[in-house]
Amino acid sequence: MIIKNVNLETVCGITSKLPDNPYMEFAFAGKSNVGKSSLINGLMNRKALARTSAQPGKTQTINFYNINDALYFVDLPGYGYAKANEEVKAKWGKMIENYLHKSKQLKAVFLLIDIRHEPSGNDRLMYDWILKQGFQPIIIATKLDKINRSQVQKHVKMIREGLKVKSGTIVIPYSAQTKQGRDEIYELIDSYLEDEAEKTEV
Repeated sequence: MIIKNVNLETVCGITSKLPDNPYMEFAFAGKSNVGKSSLINGLMNRKALARTSAQPGKTQTINFYNINDALYFVDLPGYGYAKANEEVKAKWGKMIENYLHKSKQLKAVFLLIDIRHEPSGNDRLMYDWILKQGFQPIIIATKLDKINRSQVQKHVKMIREGLKVKSGTIVIPYSAQTKQGRDEIYELIDSYLEDEAEKTEV
């Protein structure tokens, strides 16, 4: 995948209507501070297009990035922010659930988990939630550069066991520093685009 142009096309708040997009969507979910903005910026070859809020919990939206006029990256609100009150957390959850349930173009959901730690209760809830909406989450194990190379497989196993992932679930270790894992994510996305192109030809 070669990124030619990127545009933040739509920002949806709690009361916004979801856009009826013409291209397939790839969503990114993860708790606050897991490195979601860094991953999306890395995939888009941009330094700071996907921004982290200076005050997590204040500006939580679903952001749709148009990539090459061919697909969308969808940045879902970060969950599990400790200082957000329960009412706000419930609204974020409703936003995410509404999107996963109603989007007609959503093809895959990437769930980001910090490779250094066992998945949290919120991570497990989100994983199960994505499954219930009919998607097989692709796990991105972020912050790869924070652990020793010799520990990678042990920590990947910890994530698989912590989430009780289905057999065959893809787990991609990713480093925002070195971009290790980016090509694997590109290849996955390309495979969806190729499948769609073949369907169109038929």
